[in-house]
Amino acid sequence: MSPRRPWVVWALVAYGIIAIALLLSPIGPGEIVDAATRWIRTGWGWTQFRQGWIEAPANVLLFVPLGLLLTLLFRRPWVGVVLAVTLSVAVEVVQTVLPGRIASPRDVLANLIGAVIGAVIGVIILRRRSRPRRATTHAG
Repeated sequence: MSPRRPWVVWALVAYGIIAIALLLSPIGPGEIVDAATRWIRTGWGWTQFRQGWIEAPANVLLFVPLGLLLTLLFRRPWVGVVLAVTLSVAVEVVQTVLPGRIASPRDVLANLIGAVIGAVIGVIILRRRSRPRRATTHAG
């Protein structure tokens, strides 16, 4: 862990608060996705639109920041991915006891994909920052 990056820790805390609020909210993410799907089908006339077309990308996007922040914090992408997937599995287990929630292995897979994308972005950032900077010369 790098003490030079306290913003990463604060960003993780904020992410955790938002994630817990989503998990424990009386309005489940499934209800929001259902409402959005109905709106697209009826409001836009896209009758073939499916709920999974929102749900899967949303699950991917939800874990991109986590994979990124954990990779920046620990400077090891595999640590970020493993922690993110562990969290995803834990969330799915918790959802088995929450009313109106459904646990899904597809959600874990989508979360894994998001965490990997975030970790890759984190690796790119870390590599760019670790490159030695070339001195610029000014002709004059």
